[in-house]
Amino acid sequence: MNGTPALSMLEGARGHVVTAHSTDYDTARAVYNAMIDRHPLAIVRAQDVADVQIAVTAARESGLDLAVRAGGHSVPGFGTVDDGIVVDLSAMKGIRIDPVNRTARVQGGCTWGDFDHAAHAFGLATTGGIISTTGVAGLTLGGGIGYLARAHGLSIDNLRSVDVVLADGTFVTASAEEHPDLFWALRGGGGNFGVVTDLEFDLHPVDTVYGGPMFFELDVADALLTTYREWIAAAPRAMGAFPAFQIAPPLPFVPEDRVGEPFMLLVSCFDGSDDEAEALLRDLRACGTPVAEHVGRMPYPALNSAFDGLLPAGLQHYWKAAFLPELTDGAIAAHLEHGPKVPTVQSTMHLYPIDGAVQDVDTDATAFAYRGANFAPVIAGMWPDPADNDANTAWVRDYHAALEPHTSAGGYVNFMAADDQDRVRANFGSNYERLVAVKSAYDPANLFHLNQNIAPAP
Repeated sequence: MNGTPALSMLEGARGHVVTAHSTDYDTARAVYNAMIDRHPLAIVRAQDVADVQIAVTAARESGLDLAVRAGGHSVPGFGTVDDGIVVDLSAMKGIRIDPVNRTARVQGGCTWGDFDHAAHAFGLATTGGIISTTGVAGLTLGGGIGYLARAHGLSIDNLRSVDVVLADGTFVTASAEEHPDLFWALRGGGGNFGVVTDLEFDLHPVDTVYGGPMFFELDVADALLTTYREWIAAAPRAMGAFPAFQIAPPLPFVPEDRVGEPFMLLVSCFDGSDDEAEALLRDLRACGTPVAEHVGRMPYPALNSAFDGLLPAGLQHYWKAAFLPELTDGAIAAHLEHGPKVPTVQSTMHLYPIDGAVQDVDTDATAFAYRGANFAPVIAGMWPDPADNDANTAWVRDYHAALEPHTSAGGYVNFMAADDQDRVRANFGSNYERLVAVKSAYDPANLFHLNQNIAPAP
């Protein structure tokens, strides 16, 4: 399709509009996952809501695909598109913390690192993933699992309101009082309903936490996982700890002769006293003496950014996800078979606990449908060399296939791959039909389809 009319409409934007003729085009079109190599007609680096409205209107009226890029961490590459328009919110980074009312207003281009930095100055935080370079908006719209979920719920459970540019170019605020149907859908329904330009969150007193990584020998992985499933269920909600499989990176606390070997990893985050944390961790250490650990008191933002150095932009990515109602013996056996085969130091499997405060919210209270699940595993294949794509993608797929008999039908939308579109209905579970109704009302032509897409009713 001829993009000339769209480019003419984009001339009204205040932000820089990058096209194939721009010297920074290749830099601007690059995305987090280096597997994705697309050539947009234009990338609108929005400065404000008006620029977002211009981009949305240009795409709609020109019949072009529209991709929304906020934090830019989309593993399936939903933040870019061939021959369409990308609206890039990365310059919209305003944050305002209200320490009296314990709220935060955050623009759509902010990352969790931006958020944590601003909130930590007041000894406050909210649930926000485990990689600080992840976008606030993208993670939140899919649900928002993180270290603080057991204590304070998902990111969406702390969401007070959302500013949105809709498919028709209009601007609305969605909250419990305004557009409540849209607010319901945005809390777990992903980017299906508009461009989120601003989010308002509740904050909680979280300053320093006690935790960090512990590397265990693989021969205690069975005992550790078996112990962990009972341990985490009984642990105070202030404990957000997850097991993983991880190749040891070259860190100062890892013995030099063990760098590059696979281990069972346990990462803890406890918002309480050192003594109580150590008493809780004693049960896990009883499974086997850690080969290496870096556990202690640290600012919450330090723990929430601890993995950032391993995962710079430009790696190859392929992920699969699921929900586990229970960590059964069969699920543990699947983990023990495939987890130790983790192929690179960047790749991993994380098993996040989503009980506690997450389950205080009814399944139909938000679009996030898996409130009854206790765990959310993600098998994240990440590596630098494209020559390894086939082998490492196969590791992810084989691991997921072995785990699948023990999981729910759907998985966490934020961890889904581009080839998971056939799982969309299952991912939203019992909330799917209601999401279709909201989609049909707010985006009947499916302008916002570059996502885990909920198609509107015919």
